[in-house]
Amino acid sequence: MYSMLLQSFINFHPSMQVFGIKSLIKPNMQVSEQVPNNQIPNNQVPNGFQQTGVPPFNNKKNVDSTLLVQGGSLRTWSYRSPAIDQVQVVLSSEGRPLDADVELWHGPDNTPLKMRVYVENGQLRPFTSVIETPRGPNTIAVRNIGQIEFPICATMFTENLDTPSRECLSVSNTIQGGALRTYPFDPSVESVQVFIRTDGRPLNARIELLQGPNNNKQVIELYTEDGCDRPFFCILETPGSGNVVRVVNTAPVEFPMSAGVIPYSIDTNMFTNRFTRENVIIGGDVGW
Repeated sequence: MYSMLLQSFINFHPSMQVFGIKSLIKPNMQVSEQVPNNQIPNNQVPNGFQQTGVPPFNNKKNVDSTLLVQGGSLRTWSYRSPAIDQVQVVLSSEGRPLDADVELWHGPDNTPLKMRVYVENGQLRPFTSVIETPRGPNTIAVRNIGQIEFPICATMFTENLDTPSRECLSVSNTIQGGALRTYPFDPSVESVQVFIRTDGRPLNARIELLQGPNNNKQVIELYTEDGCDRPFFCILETPGSGNVVRVVNTAPVEFPMSAGVIPYSIDTNMFTNRFTRENVIIGGDVGW
């Protein structure tokens, strides 16, 4: 009855017919289209930002695609496309120790790459490595083997990956099975790139970041089925002074490997304000 009275009222007043038509129109909400960062014009990019789909290395631990891996849990990333032949892994924490296993699964019961990663401070020294994933599909598994009080953050990237420089590839030194080599670095070096490969034989190595006598800040135990098809590349953060990278070939003498360890980023303004609290002079290397 009420609907009949309302319809007769609308028919009697022509102005209400327009209102009735408009009330039946669904609202059109304006949604701004998300534009990729690499398609933004140069004059619209804010200061301090770069035109790239993946943030720089120092900011890759702060992206939105980061997953939290609780202590004792496992997370996997599967890539079915054979076009993805490299994946960059970034592991960090909120300042707590980081202890994780990283594996590459290629087919059933086939693990061509294994890494055991330990970092004393996952916020100060995040772990990053580029894993070769040829002939997909491949799956990367990250297992947090720490306690439940030590969660870690894991992120995977398939674009704009960090790559070793030409100098790192050219200065590779041979390390025989059972031997080790150390690489000391200046306090101005902020990060170090490590590239290890073989001539097609299995690769077994341990990479350690030392700061002081027998003070391991970061340890990586590595196994690769084929060091030529799947070489190892990582970036080690080296804040402070007294940093030494030690590379040990844990394989027998029949399995040599080539290692290149050189600076990745250098703070050129470190000694500009050398008398501040952050820049401590050690051993009188810098004159007064």
